[in-house]
Amino acid sequence: MRRAEIAVTGLGLVTPAGHTVEENWTTLCRGRSTAAVDPVLEGLPVDFSCRVVGLDATAELGRSATRLDPFAQFVVIAARQAVADAGLDPLTWPKERVGVVLGVSGSSLSTYDTEYGHLNGGRPDRVSPLAVPRSIPNMAAGEVAIDLDARGPNFIVSTACASGATAIGTARELLYSGACDIVLTGGSESACTRMNSAAFARMRALSRRRNEPHAASRPFDAERDGFVLGEGAAVLVLERPSAARARGAPVQALLRGFAANTDAYHPISPHPEGRGVLHAITTALGDGGCRPGDIGHINAHGTSTARNDALEAAAVSRIFEDGAPPVTAPKGVVGHSLGAAGAIEAAYTVLALRHECVPPVANFKGQDGDHKLDIVAGHPRPVSMGTALSFSFGFGGQNAVLLFTAD
Repeated sequence: MRRAEIAVTGLGLVTPAGHTVEENWTTLCRGRSTAAVDPVLEGLPVDFSCRVVGLDATAELGRSATRLDPFAQFVVIAARQAVADAGLDPLTWPKERVGVVLGVSGSSLSTYDTEYGHLNGGRPDRVSPLAVPRSIPNMAAGEVAIDLDARGPNFIVSTACASGATAIGTARELLYSGACDIVLTGGSESACTRMNSAAFARMRALSRRRNEPHAASRPFDAERDGFVLGEGAAVLVLERPSAARARGAPVQALLRGFAANTDAYHPISPHPEGRGVLHAITTALGDGGCRPGDIGHINAHGTSTARNDALEAAAVSRIFEDGAPPVTAPKGVVGHSLGAAGAIEAAYTVLALRHECVPPVANFKGQDGDHKLDIVAGHPRPVSMGTALSFSFGFGGQNAVLLFTAD
């Protein structure tokens, strides 16, 4: 039996596309990459990224900003936005019934880049006493709870680049079980670090378009050559629809289906036949009581890597035999924020439903291979849609699919 829908009542976004929901949507619809040369990465084989710029964390958060690593700063600010957007007041909400479930792919390497420099330079006395509490992954959820006085279940989900989407699916279980009345969920990552850039470059996963970073991230394009590091955070407020409507809250979309699984095949390579991806998509459709023909839009994982995009396109073509609905891939604009990507793209999917519009894929010129998708490119496409899917896949064979419907 299909489970009841869960309401999305608030959104918060801090990404390379902007520091508010409105800025993100405007930038996304322009369809132009935010990638640029990154001074932090100077001297590395890949020296560009999609970074959050112009964010004054101290102005936003006050003195507490100094103890927070960027991934925690991003998500606390996004959580404040989402709570305000939902019309909730932390001074009056049922504190013990408010949960926080966030996705983070790894600990914050930006802190360790600095602190290991002190240690390896023979100065252990200069290692910050805040190094551990600034960097451990659960501090994203912990700092949100401290800031907003949310005293319910509080934890991090880590499933590589599927973390944000897996967190959202996990959060709805807290509402189904009765453990919470409100859950703040999503993901955060500060991935634009020297270690990440060096390591992913060694894996040949990053684009090498140093002379034209703005053209580097190009999901599903025939000339794609790797992804671009990104960062940021997204938070969604989830509630039971009856409770949201009882307090007069706007229901922005309904989370109607979810599936998560693993390929159980290889540490970093997806199954060559898309075994887990196919099962996750069909399971999410079944969980939401939908058929492929009901889907009006797909927000693809679309990393801009040759193999992953080809396998994703093949899986979509197999399931949508009569033709896939319009497809977008936001990583062309904001890069790949690893553990935050699934949450950011879930928020974008909700916005696409609200606006009945699919944003374009940046830098897309044309596809290769036998699997031709209906890629939205050049300009946003108005689409009358009631249902949309958001895909997230990650190392370890992690797959997560979310199904949203308009209210």
